[in-house]
Amino acid sequence: MTDTVPGLAGTLIERMGIELLEAAPDRCTGTMPVAGNTQPMGLLHGGASAVLAETLGSVAADLHAGAGRTAVGVDLNVTHHRSARTGVVHGEAVAVSLGRRLASYSIALTDDDGRRIATAHLTCMLLDAPGA
Repeated sequence: MTDTVPGLAGTLIERMGIELLEAAPDRCTGTMPVAGNTQPMGLLHGGASAVLAETLGSVAADLHAGAGRTAVGVDLNVTHHRSARTGVVHGEAVAVSLGRRLASYSIALTDDDGRRIATAHLTCMLLDAPGA
């Protein structure tokens, strides 16, 4: 699905290898490889987990915002439960609240064995898109 989303070329999403699998206003899923997204100790970088979480929530929020509007993250909280050294990180963002001005998501990140790596909460402000 990532290939069908315009404007991703050259972005952090592309550089980190994030693949969007499903995207709707109330739910967005995707994956990210551990390889290339590690810290010097060989563990998945906590910042990489945050990038995946914010990406999934922001994509869903942008879809919720609708035509002529956009979503911008205003608060991201990530609790790291464990890390990974290999494989793929799987993420699912689920809407907690979808309002006219704010959209909030709970994002679960898991490893290939389904073990929770991190839990994130994202709030996005919904604004008129520039030039809209």
